[in-house]
Amino acid sequence: MAEGAGGAGRGLKRPAAERRATKSRATRTAQPGSETRATHIAIFPGSFDPLTYGHLDVIRRGRRLFDLVIVAVGRNPGKDPLFTTSERVKMVKALCDEIVRDEPGEAPVRVESFAGLTVDFAKRSGATVLLRGIRNLSDLQNEVQQAVTNREIAGLETAFVVAGQSFAYTSSSLIRQLAAMGTNLRPLANMVPPVVLDMLRQKKASKHPALARLIEKKETGE
Repeated sequence: MAEGAGGAGRGLKRPAAERRATKSRATRTAQPGSETRATHIAIFPGSFDPLTYGHLDVIRRGRRLFDLVIVAVGRNPGKDPLFTTSERVKMVKALCDEIVRDEPGEAPVRVESFAGLTVDFAKRSGATVLLRGIRNLSDLQNEVQQAVTNREIAGLETAFVVAGQSFAYTSSSLIRQLAAMGTNLRPLANMVPPVVLDMLRQKKASKHPALARLIEKKETGE
């Protein structure tokens, strides 16, 4: 998902029969040191500023499709991040570890930060597929164009996962705007996990400059 409640696992559990059908493959890849044997590696890239329930939905579903999912937290100096790279990596890793503990029968997840081109990071990681979440037609138009480019210049395929209805209009940018403009962040509990909501409250209480700049842009109509 370019950017995307209750508990992180709400409504996302798989039927027992389906879990058993893939248990043998997934259990093998989940053993210690198995990442070196993984043959189908997917990169799920994004800024994750902040991580949302929509992102976690994509990660869960990606674990059912590939032998290893690498969540790649991008460092982009051209953006105005609310959370530092280390904060985002820490949040993503904690929540992915929770998913793996709760759903041990699927592929492992690795969390890394990177700078530069996603395709270069994918090559260094041995990945052949980019995992992307699609929320709506606007996402699809943008992602298809990028997917064709990545395939032509880097031989990197893209696997699209269509977001659930609950996540169709959730994005990290929307959450940042609501955090900047709102006085009560409680409604965001349906969009982000509790640990992320707590950190958003801390950023708002400290009057983080990124939130102040969002308010200024809104007031000036930029």
